[in-house]
Amino acid sequence: QVQLVESGGGLVQVGDSLRLSCAASGRSFSSYAMGWFRQAPGKEREVVAKISGGARVKYYADSVKGRFTISRDNAENTVSLQMNSLKPEDTAVYYCAAYRQGYLDNTPDHWGQGTQVTVSS
Repeated sequence: QVQLVESGGGLVQVGDSLRLSCAASGRSFSSYAMGWFRQAPGKEREVVAKISGGARVKYYADSVKGRFTISRDNAENTVSLQMNSLKPEDTAVYYCAAYRQGYLDNTPDHWGQGTQVTVSS
């Protein structure tokens, strides 16, 4: 069983940067693909970024490409999301997710509790 705990959310201004972190407990962290999702009020949860177990393959939603960077440290069991040039439309609750079946799996098996990111104009 994997437990995920996010941190790093907060209130920032347009154009600011923020770094989200997710700490994972449990075994075999490196075998899990990891992802970051977000859900804005009144909208469906959407995938923002995804990274394979060995960090060789990464995916970004078009809306964040070039601004967000996902990374992981398998020795520390952490995955991070560096968010630059933040926009008001990035405001959402951000969730860390783990895919037990790997990068090609589309359905996460484990979720964090979420962390709020608010971008003020």
